[in-house]
Amino acid sequence: MSVSYLTQKTIKSSVSLSGVALHSGLQVGICIKPAVPDSGIVFKRVDLKNHNLVYPNFMNVSNTSLNTTVENEFGTKVSTIEHLMGALFCLGIDNALIEIDGDEVPILDGSAKIFIEKIVSVGLETSDSPIKIIKINKEITYSDGERFITAKPSTLSLDIDFRLKYKNPVIGNQRSKFKVYEDDLSEIYNSRTYCLFEDIEFIKKNGLAKGGSLENAVVVKGNEILNPEGLRNNKEFVNHKILDCIGDLYTSGYRIVANITCSQGGHYLTNKFLRKVFQTKENFSILEIKEKNLPHTLINRNFLRSIA
Repeated sequence: MSVSYLTQKTIKSSVSLSGVALHSGLQVGICIKPAVPDSGIVFKRVDLKNHNLVYPNFMNVSNTSLNTTVENEFGTKVSTIEHLMGALFCLGIDNALIEIDGDEVPILDGSAKIFIEKIVSVGLETSDSPIKIIKINKEITYSDGERFITAKPSTLSLDIDFRLKYKNPVIGNQRSKFKVYEDDLSEIYNSRTYCLFEDIEFIKKNGLAKGGSLENAVVVKGNEILNPEGLRNNKEFVNHKILDCIGDLYTSGYRIVANITCSQGGHYLTNKFLRKVFQTKENFSILEIKEKNLPHTLINRNFLRSIA
């Protein structure tokens, strides 16, 4: 089958990964498996016999404190899904079954890098079913104090302009812009989660980050980055926020076409934004793309060339 940019894709064969969960500190394994067209992304808790399917939909998000957690109606949860969801979004994977033997996706190196490498190593399988996209029809903003996320209509692109503001001098004020379906996203995939050293005690008192270490997070203390290797790119902090944003946007169920501007955003803000978008039918359209001569791919072309 010749590769089409405009038809649904899944992973060509299963890949398995394991590692520590960032917040629980437990070892957990996942297996990403192929799935049929129109099945979407589905998590399956293989450590449970019943009620073990969890759908990563924005309406199923039950917690946004330092991660995105989704939960089904029976209380079955999967947390810290955002990096994996970001990888699936940007590689153009519409359908996949993700088997997981615990309640949290492994953090690996704190970025999407290893997810990307594993999936690219086996490639994608293209179907004959057309992709579907969500097109934003009018300007929509969700704000919380100085924090906000705004989406404006676009033709056939997803542009993200993200701004980060910290008092810490190492992080400071950062801004990064990407055309998600067109640019090389290596710096997005490779950017790791991070925290301030002074916040670690509070985070752990709240039962989180039990598996956190310099192996899976950038830690900033005053004017110093504690990781011996330093940063992977000079905008790693804000670029990681873009990765989180992309992963959280994929809980919409489809790839999105919009111009998005975000300041001081996070999991909570993106989830509230999606809930606002889908409150009113006039805000969006779900389009099935069938034309084969559209001007771009709705999948990152650099990766598609390498795995086609």
